[in-house]
Amino acid sequence: MVSTIPFLHKIGTAKGAIVGYTAIVLSFMLVFFGIRSYRENVGNGEVTFGRAFLVGIGITLISCAFYVATWEIIYFKFMPDFMDNYGSHTIEKLRAAGATAEVIQAKINEFNQLKENYKNPLYNSALTFLEPFPVGLLITLTSAGILRKKRKVQIAAVPHQNVAHLQNE
Repeated sequence: MVSTIPFLHKIGTAKGAIVGYTAIVLSFMLVFFGIRSYRENVGNGEVTFGRAFLVGIGITLISCAFYVATWEIIYFKFMPDFMDNYGSHTIEKLRAAGATAEVIQAKINEFNQLKENYKNPLYNSALTFLEPFPVGLLITLTSAGILRKKRKVQIAAVPHQNVAHLQNE
């Protein structure tokens, strides 16, 4: 985010979203490696789906917290005009697409309300959290499913006479 936001005006909002979500997906690939590391180093090569999920969701939540903290700093300290710029871009796209005056006015009203809500750090944080979390949750579920590994149950050798006895029962 820190490396792409300053160039958003050059690459455009649509490409910026693609770059941003690509970076989010790539960063959450660390969840896979974190679960695998846990399985190999803590679980002695074994991990259940539940334990793998807990490890992965922990990594996801920490990552999301850092994402939100980074955005809060960027937004409030360096880009307080972000919502104005984003709103203007969206309105210009609507106008270029031939939207009616009513649709445009409705979108302007929507952005004015969003801009007002965005001034509240709690609202801003909650909305920002919802950007990376679904991606992290999906990668956590997938990684936990792929990496789960249970201990193979070994059957002890049973002497021959005991086997015959078991078959008769």
